[in-house]
Amino acid sequence: MPVNDAAVSVNAVALRSDPDGLAVATVPLGEIRVTVTKDGYFQAKASINADAAREFVVRIEMQQQEEVKEEITVSATRNDVRIQDSPLHVEVLQREEIEEKMMMTPGDIVMMLNEMGGMRVQTTSPSLGAASVRVQGMLGRYTSFLSDGLPLFGQQGAGLGLLQIPPIDLGQVEVIKGNASALYGSAAMAGVVNLISRRPTAEPIHEFLVNRSTLGATDASAFLASPLSTTWSAAVLGSGDWQEKRDVSGDGWTDLAGYSRGVIRPRFYWDNKTGSTALLTGGFTYEDRAGGTTDGATLPATGAPYTEALLTRRYDLGGSFQSLIGSTVIAARFSHSELQHRHQFGETIERDRHELSFAEVSLRGTAGRNTWVAGAAVQRDAYRPADVPRFAYTYIAPGVFLQDDLSVKPWLSVSASARADFHNRYGTFFSPRLSALIRHAGWTSRLSIGQGFFAPTPLTEETEAAGISRLTLPRPLIAERGRSASVDLTRSVGPLSITGTLFASNIAHPVYVNRSTEYSLINLTAPRKNRGTELLATWRKAPFAATFSYSYVRASELDPGGLRQDVPLTPRHSLGIVGMWEKEGKARFGVECYYTGEQRLENNPYRDASRPYLIFGAMGERKIAAHVKLFVNLENLGNVRQTRWDPILLPARSADGRWTVDAWAPLEGRVINGGARFTF
Repeated sequence: MPVNDAAVSVNAVALRSDPDGLAVATVPLGEIRVTVTKDGYFQAKASINADAAREFVVRIEMQQQEEVKEEITVSATRNDVRIQDSPLHVEVLQREEIEEKMMMTPGDIVMMLNEMGGMRVQTTSPSLGAASVRVQGMLGRYTSFLSDGLPLFGQQGAGLGLLQIPPIDLGQVEVIKGNASALYGSAAMAGVVNLISRRPTAEPIHEFLVNRSTLGATDASAFLASPLSTTWSAAVLGSGDWQEKRDVSGDGWTDLAGYSRGVIRPRFYWDNKTGSTALLTGGFTYEDRAGGTTDGATLPATGAPYTEALLTRRYDLGGSFQSLIGSTVIAARFSHSELQHRHQFGETIERDRHELSFAEVSLRGTAGRNTWVAGAAVQRDAYRPADVPRFAYTYIAPGVFLQDDLSVKPWLSVSASARADFHNRYGTFFSPRLSALIRHAGWTSRLSIGQGFFAPTPLTEETEAAGISRLTLPRPLIAERGRSASVDLTRSVGPLSITGTLFASNIAHPVYVNRSTEYSLINLTAPRKNRGTELLATWRKAPFAATFSYSYVRASELDPGGLRQDVPLTPRHSLGIVGMWEKEGKARFGVECYYTGEQRLENNPYRDASRPYLIFGAMGERKIAAHVKLFVNLENLGNVRQTRWDPILLPARSADGRWTVDAWAPLEGRVINGGARFTF
């Protein structure tokens, strides 16, 4: 078969083959060397000796390379299926992409998640910098955060927990968008983020990272991994992060909270090489974080200083085991985490303890074209606020689940899952989900519909930022129930892949924080609605890669006055463009641009809607020695800052006790950070 547009080199003459695979060149007599190259084919060479002036025909057979597709296995779907074969839509960040984001924010995973399509990390506390992840416009409390499939971060993973997870030990990040209560119960109505740790290899790994920013941030982290025997291996993460308090706007209020944080996490792995594996991990995190007025400054409204601070101590232990018995895999998982807080709001102190315990057993097997999973789980969630005991609760929710993946035809796969949870406070909930994968003529489509629930607590994005001392409950809360549906279509042509997604969700009885004239927590009578679309395009052809993402989200709710309006701090339009050049193992350079559209604002005396803004950035890394790489990251080069337009401080204290408006744009402005990575 003729090979069109191949690069043909005849001595010093460069040509291109025509549609018939022909290339004609005139060269001097003597030795003639011909080299032919084309993507997807092995390089071919030939040589002849031209001893007379005449036409020579050289026929060169090119051998087509076998297409090698990188296989990615995801565990968040419960059946360890290849990502391309999963009816569930799962987005995956691999280690290479994690390393790119790690150079931007070495101390946390905020930047890494914020730059994934359809996900937005929203600052929920301008005073302390807490943030939550909104998946397709849904509030952060509806997203479940797991570590190796374990809820080690408790129910706080979407708050300050995001700022306390260093990325150096992550090997893969898996994201399921849409209702996943059928897989993981309550707290997964918006989806699941599963952080997979790096596994030890046959050779020991010693990696160290140090970083410093122009705004006073210092990060130092280490990841060590090594085999201990033929069946045992171990890894340990150690991290220390420090931030100086910074008043970027010069108004006497801390725009960048100061903190000191330490994280230690050992992991032990066992693999008997005959189908049985186990993981045991534990962790300890401490953080002291402080904001409010700067030293010597006072609030204009009171003439007095105001301090907001948060002390955090977190302990966790978890493990998993699975074994192949015949053709059936038996698996068990458990975890326990304890989170202690001491929150200061001026002269008000709020201390609390939050415990989350979890256990699960399951069986997985195959029968013909079916792959099934069945199991039972129980979760205990206990909250003990020492200074506001009226909000204490203990939730216990045992549940059973079943999942069946059926390969109907080579072009059609279906996944059906269902879960029943028996909640001690809110009753019984049935959470089904149905997904389908359709492949035809180079096109891939996934369809999914699901239902789930969320057991309400006094802990929301707003109450975590303002505290609960002033909070009231006019009437008992009822459980939130959600339904979601999505359909996507993917087409890949050579180095280009394009995916378009349509999604919709309804949350019945949504919990709403009223902050207008009183500070109260209520259920709305009308559903909160999310409608939107995503477009993701990636182009990869070494040494270049580019990504384009666009999201349109219409999230609306009916306020207590009966007016349907956009959910605050949820832009309808957001767009991202990233370009990367990389010489593997040597250097990389990237540029990025992100657009955030207008957002509705709540309880803001300066404006009802935010301004749209653009953020530009660039990063680079270069290997300077066998084991040393230097990196630099330039973030927000346009110096976009909310306080360039409006004050962050309110003229008077709000009903919930806060002195600031919500953060709808960056508060820190331009920042440059750089450092070094050492790998041995």
